[in-house]
Amino acid sequence: MLIATVLAQAAVAAAPPAAIAPPQTQGVISYPVTFFAGQQVANAAEMLARVPGFTLDTGNSVRGFEGAAGNVIVDGARPTSKTDNLEEILRRIPISQIERIDVIRGGAPGIDMQGKTVIANVVRKSGGGFRGLFAVANNHLWDGRNMHGMRLELSGGDGVRTWEGVARYGYGNDDGGQFGPRVRFAPDGSIIREGRHDSESDGLQQIISGAYSQPLLGGRVSLNGRLFWDSWKSEETTVYSRPADLGVANDVNPYDEFQREFGLRFNRDFGPKTKLEVVALRTDQDYHTYDLFTFRGDTDDYRNTRDISETIGRTVLKHQWSPSLSFELGGEGAFNKLDSRAKFFHNGVAEPLPAANVTVEETRGEVFGKAIWRPAAAWTIDGSLRFEASKISSDGDVMLEKKLQFFKPRLAASWDVRPDTQLRVRLERTVGQLDFDDFVAGTDFTAGTGVSAGNPDLNPERAWVGEAAIEQRFWKSGAVTVTFRHSELRDVIDRGPVTIKRVNPQTGLPEVLTFDQPTNIGDGTKDELIATFTLPSDRMGWKGGLLRGELNKRWSKVTDPTTFESRTISKLRPLEWEVHYSQDLPQWGLAVGGDYYSGWSQTSYRYNFVSDVKLHNGYFVTWVEKRLQPQTVLRVEVANLFERGIRFNTRQYDGPRSDGKLLYVDDRDLKPGQSVYIRVRHTFGA
Repeated sequence: MLIATVLAQAAVAAAPPAAIAPPQTQGVISYPVTFFAGQQVANAAEMLARVPGFTLDTGNSVRGFEGAAGNVIVDGARPTSKTDNLEEILRRIPISQIERIDVIRGGAPGIDMQGKTVIANVVRKSGGGFRGLFAVANNHLWDGRNMHGMRLELSGGDGVRTWEGVARYGYGNDDGGQFGPRVRFAPDGSIIREGRHDSESDGLQQIISGAYSQPLLGGRVSLNGRLFWDSWKSEETTVYSRPADLGVANDVNPYDEFQREFGLRFNRDFGPKTKLEVVALRTDQDYHTYDLFTFRGDTDDYRNTRDISETIGRTVLKHQWSPSLSFELGGEGAFNKLDSRAKFFHNGVAEPLPAANVTVEETRGEVFGKAIWRPAAAWTIDGSLRFEASKISSDGDVMLEKKLQFFKPRLAASWDVRPDTQLRVRLERTVGQLDFDDFVAGTDFTAGTGVSAGNPDLNPERAWVGEAAIEQRFWKSGAVTVTFRHSELRDVIDRGPVTIKRVNPQTGLPEVLTFDQPTNIGDGTKDELIATFTLPSDRMGWKGGLLRGELNKRWSKVTDPTTFESRTISKLRPLEWEVHYSQDLPQWGLAVGGDYYSGWSQTSYRYNFVSDVKLHNGYFVTWVEKRLQPQTVLRVEVANLFERGIRFNTRQYDGPRSDGKLLYVDDRDLKPGQSVYIRVRHTFGA
């Protein structure tokens, strides 16, 4: 599903870049601001969208600091904030503040690659001055709703002390609403139920954030804070026409979230070769939701409240031994806590719910050493060894305590076969992070799957990952990269059954209830083929055009815990691809283009049903940007021109799929409408 939040949309135009400097030493290619001359780019995010061979990775939403990194650094360092989206941070850096963008391919001494094989470094200009941005936007949906928003960004300083502040709000929607037939079939293909399904999801997000930096104790201290409010509501209704007396099914599922983050970073140089970095971060989140489902006189009511907190401390010492060799030593400690309370009522009567009320605490520490070495001009070797130890304890409905320890080695190498050709390989042991959402119960009444249990007794998924990539650059601003990645998985986290025994409050007889829950299902494999390309139009007879694309093909194999048969990993999409074209027309102050996102499919396996979700047709957005004044830009885009549909198909069994009989097949074939998005953005100041 495409979550379209008005203020999160950014202009993605492209144009044929000017000639760039030849590849520099240490695997770095620089793109000065002149590379983007004549293009309608306003900030670092839009500049990176035009860098050949680079695809933005905003990082992972995981606990801790080390594993959450994206593939962009600013002035050689990661942003301190974890909850602030990396793309949003890059949008707040105007082109007027940027000196150049360096792309580091395969590694370079003195650069923390953050576990990536390619990263970009946004290098800002020195100096100060007051700058600002004001934008208003509206997304008009097919059903008449208007999702409007506003953004205000201010920054300034004297070059020694700097500050920035952001305030924004925006109403967003999930595909604008969906409508279409819903049919339930018997195993013999006859129709059991038939009706029309309608759904809409929308909400309001509000953000206030700020940052301040100044010299301190021979180094530099940076402070950041962020407040985030998110209110969302999903409503789904099915009006049945067959049988005529079936009536209407309604599901209302709102949530409210309030998130707070405060961070500190201290950097100090001890001579020209040694640097110290200290990071402290605190995040708190309050989350409330309920799911109310009514149908044929029955009511199911699920309620959940969660309080989540994370405290991180991190210290890194970096030393540049020589121009071709650098080291890092460091450590990170984190304390995480989840307090979740859930209730489930059927027709007003409380029902049992596994892991409904739990308090989970995680204490985790990690020490690491890293080295980057260039044994020859064409070679770079990037190696690291990390050791992680953690203790997880759970109180409440599930009482447990476990200790986990893992070594995480990594070795990556790059070889410049020719000036425009680079080969990269990587071997790494990865350890996934347990998702607190898996620890607590959840629901999906609309899909007919009811309540799923939580499971705090999970082991993290681990893998040995091998990767090879080849990058070919051409025409000075074109690039093609092909990557193949193979993962040998251990303790794959998927879904499985859990049972509880109780005495039926109505009959007084003992009974066994079975729920679905996240669980470790054993070992498996996953393979990925990723291809990206950047193709400027200059050599094809016209100037100002840029074609970019990405393809992801995935294979996987695990053993189903219910049937013990081989299958794919739940929700892993076998194929996705996207293509973007932009055309700059500077003589008219225009940029036009289109973005096409392919359909995709995914399958979820639970002990008593299999659910397929398929997006058919593609999602196509066409847009135009007009520079009304030197600092004022109007953007208009029309989304979902082909009215992409989404289909849900669920095969429900009367028990475990291993020996149960097929009860029915539930099919929803839904279609969202089109939308028209308009934004006016004005920048001011230096």
